[in-house]
Amino acid sequence: MSSRAAASLVFVTSAAVLVLETLAGRLLAPYVGVTLETFTGIIGTILAGISLGAWLGGRAADRADPGRLLGPLIAVGGALSMLSIPIVDTLGAGLRGGDAVTIVTLTTLGFFAPAAVLSAVSPVIVKLRLDDLGETGAIVGRLSAIGTAGAIVGTFVTGFVLVSNFPTRPTLRGVAGGLVVLGVVLAFRAPGSRSRSPQLAVAAVVLSGLSLLSTGPCEFESPYFCATIEVDEARPSGRVLRLDTLRHSYVDLDDPSYLEFTYAQTLSDVIAATYPDGEAIDAVHIGGGGFTFPRYLRAEHPGTVSTVLELDPLLVQLSIDELGFVPGGDVRIVTGDARLTLADLPDGEADLVIGDAFGGVSVPWHLTTEEFIRLVKAKLRPDGTYALNMIDYGPRDFARAELATLAAVFEHVAAFTPAERLGPRDDSEGGNFVIVASDSPIDVAGILARNAARGDDEAAISTADGSLRAFVGDAAVLIDDDAPVDQLLTPLPEA
Repeated sequence: MSSRAAASLVFVTSAAVLVLETLAGRLLAPYVGVTLETFTGIIGTILAGISLGAWLGGRAADRADPGRLLGPLIAVGGALSMLSIPIVDTLGAGLRGGDAVTIVTLTTLGFFAPAAVLSAVSPVIVKLRLDDLGETGAIVGRLSAIGTAGAIVGTFVTGFVLVSNFPTRPTLRGVAGGLVVLGVVLAFRAPGSRSRSPQLAVAAVVLSGLSLLSTGPCEFESPYFCATIEVDEARPSGRVLRLDTLRHSYVDLDDPSYLEFTYAQTLSDVIAATYPDGEAIDAVHIGGGGFTFPRYLRAEHPGTVSTVLELDPLLVQLSIDELGFVPGGDVRIVTGDARLTLADLPDGEADLVIGDAFGGVSVPWHLTTEEFIRLVKAKLRPDGTYALNMIDYGPRDFARAELATLAAVFEHVAAFTPAERLGPRDDSEGGNFVIVASDSPIDVAGILARNAARGDDEAAISTADGSLRAFVGDAAVLIDDDAPVDQLLTPLPEA
């Protein structure tokens, strides 16, 4: 094998492994969420596959003709990469959950084998190129460097180009299909392998074809989310926007004032008690989702001007095309990371900031810290209010830490949630918490009165009576240098 051909094959297969690793996060997201644990599980599992594949590939190259191994390894690696799609989609529904065991199990079943088989290619090619033992170091070093370069290119191209412009499954099928074709061609060209090459080709095509049977759970897909829109059977005009593992937003196409989710109703109690009589306000929304609250404020507080900070342009388009949102001069939409886009807004001009960017196990930690909350405070008028929704279960360590962080920045903080979620640390109850922070006193009684008038029964803790401090306990303030949100957060246990 020529030096150029050897380098090309090492580059391509190493790049393919990193394409697989990068796309694994999007394939797994609808089932396990997008967290630090998700990417930890993916990286660790792929590295384990690379390690085992390199070891076994080297041993196989010493025991068999490496020229005859090369084609089958690449073809089978491509076919297994194709097969990862139906494996994840079939098993993911039954293995849903954000815990480490679930993440590693699903990642191993879907991606360990293709990573191992493709990683066996490099030592096989090294064996083919070792004609002179006097050049062992140069050959191994050169091919190792080329493999690393391929991995870097695979990572950058996937993360910056492919994911941004193409759906995940077609992208993976395209890369894997290319590997299958390459492997079959190499197998046909290898001396002494032609008698088995047709069988290899048929087997690779059959395995690859199984991938096409899996359509996946995404109705719409962006670089950030797998999105689906569901019709509420009990309310024909109702629509649910589901992002990855979470029912994220609910809108009524005919009635923008209708709020289905309990946390949204509680946020409406906060807004009504803080800004009575439907007065117009200047609002900033951290997270747009289905644009539920920009619509609500437009209907219930005429004259309100909303600035919506939404990370994902797809969600903006879905809200317009599928969820009935009508753009207008009263709603300004800014796409991009909220930490960056919020900083660009003028200071001291917002009456209300609504935080609704925390979704189940997918929490952007940099929107939870003291530094970010001080940025929010800077955008508010002196009597302005920060109202946010968050979710936590089990010991509710994340909820406690976020409340401690808010209390370190604002003079007054209150949290509203059913009483059972405010129990002892070892209590397993949990769910949504609506948190209100301001330098002005919070009308806790007024909010609870409106809540009760709707027939709800939420309780409250606040800094005013010391109950919030008792709930927070010794929880540490989250800062940019120490915000282990993924570790603190306990997701809803799967049934």
